[in-house]
Amino acid sequence: MPALTNIAGFPILSLITWLPLVGALIIATMLRGDEETVATNARWAALWTSLLVLVLSLVLWVSFDQADPGFQFNESVIWMPEFKVGYKMGVDGISVLFVLLSTLLTPICILSAWDAIKVKVREFMMSFLILETMMVGMFCATDFVLFYMFFEGVLIPMYLIIGIWGGPRRVYAAVKFFLYTLAGSVLMLLALIAMWVQAGTTDIATLMQTAFSPHMQTWLFLAFFASFAVKVPMWPVHTWLPDAHVEAPTAGSVILAGVLLKMGAYGFLRFSVPMLPDASTYFAPFIFSLSVVAVIYTSLVALAQEDMKKLIAYSSVAHMGVVTIGIFTFNVQGISGALFQMLSHGIVASSLFLVVGVVYDRIHTREIARYGGLGDRMPGYALVFMLFMMASVGLPGTAGFIGEFLVIIGSLQVNFWLALLGGMGMILGAAYMLYLYRRIIFGRITHADLRGILDLSTREWVVFAPLIALTLWMGIYPSSFTSYFDATVGAMVQHHTAALAATTKLAGIVH
Repeated sequence: MPALTNIAGFPILSLITWLPLVGALIIATMLRGDEETVATNARWAALWTSLLVLVLSLVLWVSFDQADPGFQFNESVIWMPEFKVGYKMGVDGISVLFVLLSTLLTPICILSAWDAIKVKVREFMMSFLILETMMVGMFCATDFVLFYMFFEGVLIPMYLIIGIWGGPRRVYAAVKFFLYTLAGSVLMLLALIAMWVQAGTTDIATLMQTAFSPHMQTWLFLAFFASFAVKVPMWPVHTWLPDAHVEAPTAGSVILAGVLLKMGAYGFLRFSVPMLPDASTYFAPFIFSLSVVAVIYTSLVALAQEDMKKLIAYSSVAHMGVVTIGIFTFNVQGISGALFQMLSHGIVASSLFLVVGVVYDRIHTREIARYGGLGDRMPGYALVFMLFMMASVGLPGTAGFIGEFLVIIGSLQVNFWLALLGGMGMILGAAYMLYLYRRIIFGRITHADLRGILDLSTREWVVFAPLIALTLWMGIYPSSFTSYFDATVGAMVQHHTAALAATTKLAGIVH
């Protein structure tokens, strides 16, 4: 029998997850008329659906019990009883804020694409709503099979968004994105099957408490690593990301940077660290090495870019390198910093792609050398750009500072050189972001078409307003966000320490 533990009897997680899919079906079947009418109706239907889902996720956010480290709002329906697989949904302190991030960025993306997407508008809006269902479902799933289906399902609408509405090399970028991310996930499927055979269940909460042998943990960790490292993306499997960002439409880049890059780090936090404590500890130096290379190398590569989107894409790899350092410190400050950095990067990087989209919609080029002197013609744009640029650099008082600061504190407990090299991202980040800002905003206008360029429109201000507010709110009052995952992170660190102690004790007895 179904077991539903929810707000006023409503299965709120299922509503948040499946409502966008219902909206996509309505757009597909019920909108009729000439092409322009269908496009307008599709935009409004998608916007209202995503806003309704956002309101529901705000209800979830307000109702969440911050003191409970376990899964809340649980839903469980027996799906495949012979295999002990169920439709199980639940959120804890780690996933609840990512559900909110997904539901916030979706209406922002739809608004940002309002005038930019002119062909196959109905199909574009449907793709975005289906993508929202997959993203939210992945963060809510507490059964491994269900998680895997949503985790892979994200690829399909994103593949279409890049491949149909992208730039000149869109098909190449879409295929590369799909093949890279799918290749690693096949190994994760093998790991899932191995864990199911060993533990007899696919329930994530049960698997977190299951003790796998150190030898098995090693192979499981490598299988998970193959999947999650590509999604993060970690160096050297990051090469699909700059191509995907450059070719994707602005809304596609926003959701890719805001949510999809968080899937790999979320996988490490949900599976690798709690389920495989011995292997995670063993491979931590390897992860640190790759992460430090990512932070320094991709920051230097960003400095050499001539395309605005490519520069921000490489900066994303560097910022996610800081996240993986924090996760594998196995202390409260490091993991909390990683989570905060994921959330702040989701807001700030998304905003930077929207900033690029504003001038791209007007001039239709992303080449940095093509701009200059925009501060004279677009003072509002210059102000918004400056705020998000400073947040990306990690200026105190903005969202970007808190996460990097906590990760550095956490990594200092592991190794001084790790903290120093990991913190280099802040210095190099200042170099490439200030360089980008100087070349676009300052100087003299040298191209005639920039003299008549218009400042931010009302719709663009509406798009940026919640992102500006969040960037400042997270920087000034971070505890209003960290309080959601403090209990869960504390329990995770405690569980990790206890599992390592048990393994050490067992090894002593065997010896």
